[in-house]
Amino acid sequence: SYLTEEILDILDREGIKATFFVCGANESTKRAYNSGHTIGLHSNTHSYSYIYTSSNNYFNDLNNISDKVFNVINIRPNFIRFPGGSSNTVSRKYNNGIMSYLTVEVVNRGYNYFDWNVDSNDAAGANSSQIYSNVTTGISKRHESVVLMHDIKRSTIDVIEDIIVYGLNNGYTFDT
Repeated sequence: SYLTEEILDILDREGIKATFFVCGANESTKRAYNSGHTIGLHSNTHSYSYIYTSSNNYFNDLNNISDKVFNVINIRPNFIRFPGGSSNTVSRKYNNGIMSYLTVEVVNRGYNYFDWNVDSNDAAGANSSQIYSNVTTGISKRHESVVLMHDIKRSTIDVIEDIIVYGLNNGYTFDT
């Protein structure tokens, strides 16, 4: 998407590498991969009511996004991020206990899953100043931070460079 392209422009300009957990695969995915960013799998549908009804549904969804990514970058990433995170509570509405099963089963199938410990709250509608505050406050409280951000809102794009500058000016390093 054009927002992803703008994020990639900023990351390239700042010399920062990131991890993109994708819901689709397109030219932006190819550009990110070719630029040295890590591509991980998120979801094909991002429909909690579908993916968390059964483990078969979850793995069908995961295989579908894996196929799409493979068709674009010719690799099958083994990094994943569960929609809602590995300890989400929304999945209980559809299949109580499914996350306990899935977190073990994805590892058994060769995947590594990642959660975050700093949420920008950008997907929940935080404005740019709130996103900046959420991230800078969150990272300042930890030795190592995994920051959750999305490429779906203008407010994220408007503040991501300021967050990078804050991090660099305060001795943080960025890694995939």
